Amino acid sequence: MIGQQPLPPPLPASAVASPRGLRRNVAFIALMVLVGIAAFHVIDWPEGLLSQPKPARELPVPPLLDPEMAAVAKRIDGLLARDWETAGIAPVPRAPDLTVARRLSLALTGSLPSLAEIRRLEQTPAEDRSRAWLEHLLADPRSSAYLAERFARAFVGVEDGPFLVYRRRRLVSWLESGIATNRSYAETVRDMISAEGVWTTRPETNFITVTVSPNDRDEGPDETKLAARLTRAFLGVRIDCVQCHDDMLGGPWKQSDFHQLAAFFAPSEIALTGVRDNPKKAYEFRYLKAAEKTSIPLKVPFYPELLPPGGNPRDRLAAWTTDPRNAAFSRATVNRMWALLFGRALVDPVDSIPLEGPRPAILDALAEDFSVHGHDLRRLIRLIVMTEAFQLDSKAPDQSPAVTDQQEAHWAAFPLSRLRPEQLAGALQQASTLGTIDRDAGFLRQVTAWAQGNDFVKRFGDPGEEELKERPGTISQSLLMMNGQVLKERTMGNPVMNASTRIALMAGTSAQAIETAFLAVFTRRPTAEESAYFAAILNPLRGPKRSEALEDLYWMLLNATEFAWNH
Repeated sequence: MIGQQPLPPPLPASAVASPRGLRRNVAFIALMVLVGIAAFHVIDWPEGLLSQPKPARELPVPPLLDPEMAAVAKRIDGLLARDWETAGIAPVPRAPDLTVARRLSLALTGSLPSLAEIRRLEQTPAEDRSRAWLEHLLADPRSSAYLAERFARAFVGVEDGPFLVYRRRRLVSWLESGIATNRSYAETVRDMISAEGVWTTRPETNFITVTVSPNDRDEGPDETKLAARLTRAFLGVRIDCVQCHDDMLGGPWKQSDFHQLAAFFAPSEIALTGVRDNPKKAYEFRYLKAAEKTSIPLKVPFYPELLPPGGNPRDRLAAWTTDPRNAAFSRATVNRMWALLFGRALVDPVDSIPLEGPRPAILDALAEDFSVHGHDLRRLIRLIVMTEAFQLDSKAPDQSPAVTDQQEAHWAAFPLSRLRPEQLAGALQQASTLGTIDRDAGFLRQVTAWAQGNDFVKRFGDPGEEELKERPGTISQSLLMMNGQVLKERTMGNPVMNASTRIALMAGTSAQAIETAFLAVFTRRPTAEESAYFAAILNPLRGPKRSEALEDLYWMLLNATEFAWNH
């Protein structure tokens, strides 16, 4: 794949013999020493990752779940078992611990477990690994940052918006802080709907200001965009489709349902003091077939009994949206979090859950628990991860029939799903190094991962707020993986930054090199057949030829289907 680079020409004799040449050599050596010292401090150098001369430190084992939470988890599993029995199917066996750890890392950090983290996980007692790894990730700043970006995409999209009145990064940081401290999700949403103030000092107001037209700030926030965002992101229903006319497919929504909801945002305006409400402003709209505009009253499309009778319109709307009795709010959150953890929602599309009619029983059960316990996101994540569905393998055992579509549809096997672009970028960066790329990593490694990751997502194609929608791969994406600059740079000879080169230098045997590469890339060990196949290629090679072969092995693993899918 990558040919051996030609050696630089030797220094001329005059450069070595002359005093100027000596001074140049001394200066060059001094510079290299300084670079080496700097590299030692800015690059993480994991010890013992290949041969583990010292046992890796095990993960702290979290306390057992309280009996009440364990009872809820048992109830969820009972609902799953009943569904499997009704459908006449059996679940596949439980997935290996490392496979579950990979799923959790992809879902909560958008990356893979590093080789260093795998060593720690394997030192943890087997019966505690799943819980210990989950608690480790929930306490990791990478998790709150990653989940904040996922929620922000649903709340405000990915565009920069009107710069004068909108700061997306401020909103994401504010969301990240709330997730890191496990603030009630309902409180977070309530603040975004009702907040007043300046978008730089009150980041939650950016939910409102993102809808301001960049060409005419005097128009103020767009009531229709806000109503559409609120119903889709917070309530999991699509009533924005009746913005122009009543539902023509026999659905329950009318055009008035949408615009009466939008009317709650009409008093909002942009002033020198930031977002504020002007009680004199009313919402006017001309309905289809109407002769002229009329003043639209404030009315919610369902559960009207939950709407407070008086007060500021946005405060009333925020209270109605997040009311513990508003099952739509809890269902929407559960469905989105399930989709982030599994790669597929319980109800698809993720923001189109029926208010009435058939719904998965586990969706309602999890939503009820989420509401009763103060809209606690961490508790919700723990419950979903504890379900038997999350712990199942994605494939049937050897010599058994393949997993059927029916098993996947009923969550009797973990569903296969393509990694999203940001997950693939994070996985590429992490798999091609040995240490953990986190906030404690070397500065150079963090900067490189951030820059290369952003460039990769841009070239691969960022789906934006539609990231949870399943989509096929493209030829250009395959070509980017095979020939792209990021993959080339992460597999070429570089002992400072790249795992393939460091494995070639540090692995004592071919078997050790192959196992290390598989663990770093696939989060699993090679099968006996895989190990024997690649060992037959590596064993006869020495020096640069062996290093090049390991680079080729790494390139092949990173381009394998197994790497690019969640399973």
